[in-house]
Amino acid sequence: MKEERVGEVIKYFAKVGVAAINLENELCVGDTVHIKGHTTDFKQVVDSMQIENELVNKAKAKDSIGIKVVERVRPNDFVYKVE
Repeated sequence: MKEERVGEVIKYFAKVGVAAINLENELCVGDTVHIKGHTTDFKQVVDSMQIENELVNKAKAKDSIGIKVVERVRPNDFVYKVE
């Protein structure tokens, strides 16, 4: 499967299991993402996404978003959209 880099994790909120991500390309709810880093490597579907505590269905390049993740992520992990 082809993967396109869409962003980078900047922070992880452990209590709520949310990753803060700076986007480089567009991302939508329903897209499958692959989060990969030094000790991180998993895929998941984006179920919900927020920009400044507001639910959105689509985010564009240069947006900072929050998504619920199924595993712990770390700053500087890369986010890829699976095509």
